[in-house]
Amino acid sequence: MGEHDPQTIRIPTGDGLTIAADIAGPRGAPTVVLGHGGGQTRHSWDKCELQLAEAGYFAVNYDLLGHGDSDWSRDGGYTMEMRAANLRDVAAVGSKPFALVGASMGGVTALVAATLGLDPAAIVLVDIVPKMNLAGTDKVRGFMAASPNGFASLEEAADAISAYYPERKRPKDLSGLHKNLRLGDDGRYHWHWDPRMMDDMRGDPRRLLGIMDAADWTDRIPTLLIRGMKSDIVDDDGVADLRRRIPSLEVADIRGAGHMVAGDRNDEFNAAVIEFLRRVMPVV
Repeated sequence: MGEHDPQTIRIPTGDGLTIAADIAGPRGAPTVVLGHGGGQTRHSWDKCELQLAEAGYFAVNYDLLGHGDSDWSRDGGYTMEMRAANLRDVAAVGSKPFALVGASMGGVTALVAATLGLDPAAIVLVDIVPKMNLAGTDKVRGFMAASPNGFASLEEAADAISAYYPERKRPKDLSGLHKNLRLGDDGRYHWHWDPRMMDDMRGDPRRLLGIMDAADWTDRIPTLLIRGMKSDIVDDDGVADLRRRIPSLEVADIRGAGHMVAGDRNDEFNAAVIEFLRRVMPVV
């Protein structure tokens, strides 16, 4: 194994479930926790995790509950508070200081966890704000709920992604889709997440605004918002609302990127994250 090759671990949570995570980088170094978006898996962060480790950070890249290789909720409940409690357990794998990097659902989880008492040294939000564009969130949920019976092949799944996100070039090699799909007992490919979580997602945008109204950390935790300029989730009104809540907010706009900004412009995105962290949470 190479010096920065990730190691997969399982992290117990307070409710008896376990979270799957990859760790990489030097133990004892400042920690960066990577939380993916809804419907994705930790593999969306693979390159970012490696580059963070190479920069001297200890990276913890985890599958959110109900996603990828992490356990599914026993009763199908996936509240923001439950995810925030999981994030506390995940962050404890590393050392202080630690930063939270979260895309979409992972970013919502970071915001809620900080408001409920987790104390990161920095937060990076990836195309997510408390005041989301509701038409955009409806579009995302519509895509996630669109194929309850799965797909007959990887090609069929790739076609569904291309129809939803025509701006992204359809890959010729579809092997990477294996990380986001699981082969069910019915012989069909299903997204690698628990479809029951859709019930809890419906009220999240409005509930998040109420939770953020009680936040007491927004004047002391350095925060960066990385926005895809083609995003249908984060608009100028949402950015203005977040800046009102966090006056010192930094914003990095990634041109040519949509809601999946980390994947659309991977190298540019990773560079923005590492540059910010080196300033606010440097490796000694």
